[in-house]
Amino acid sequence: MGSAELENRLLVIYSNIITYGNAANETVTAMIGEEIESMWNEPNGTVKLDNTVYSVRFKVTSSFQPDLNDIDIYKNLDPRNNYFRIEEYAQGNISFVDGLGCNSGYFKLENLYKGSTTAAHEYGHTLGLNHPHDIDIRGKGVPGIMYPRGTLVDPQYQYEPDKAAGTKGGTMHPIYRKVKQEDIEQLKLHKLDFENGKSVLGEFTNYWHPDHASLDSNDLL
Repeated sequence: MGSAELENRLLVIYSNIITYGNAANETVTAMIGEEIESMWNEPNGTVKLDNTVYSVRFKVTSSFQPDLNDIDIYKNLDPRNNYFRIEEYAQGNISFVDGLGCNSGYFKLENLYKGSTTAAHEYGHTLGLNHPHDIDIRGKGVPGIMYPRGTLVDPQYQYEPDKAAGTKGGTMHPIYRKVKQEDIEQLKLHKLDFENGKSVLGEFTNYWHPDHASLDSNDLL
């Protein structure tokens, strides 16, 4: 989720990544923010609004808030704020967000190594993007940021280039994902309603996640 703001010939999307949880800290939080900002700015995206071409820029800040509680999140009214619990254990063994166009989720620490692209991928979900329908993109080059694990890609983008497609090691390694102009276009920024130069991309979910390791399995169904 973010605040979309028009500034001269720029359309700037402001987001603030706020983390909490036993595995969260200032270092990993800063790394998440930096990954999201750098990857989403890499294509130097553009959008046409009322016959004027705007450059799309992402300005992402980050903040580790260890004492954050459910009421703090529930009361949030700032569209820039995105809340993520970070833990070593996640049910299903994956990081996730609370829907398309949301502002909360749960990250598994193991997924957040430098260059993993996980944070940038999940951020795309918070802006409303889904996984592409076709996940066999062999012959189409570098995978876009929203392709999920398990996508079939050219050998050089696999976990192990010498493995047959679809076998263990023969699917997309997420480190090769890139944000492309097509991803910027999928945000449908031209459909936003701007009031005094500002609009909101995404919606409030404001959900505080408990630590999955502390819950009975029935609580997670």
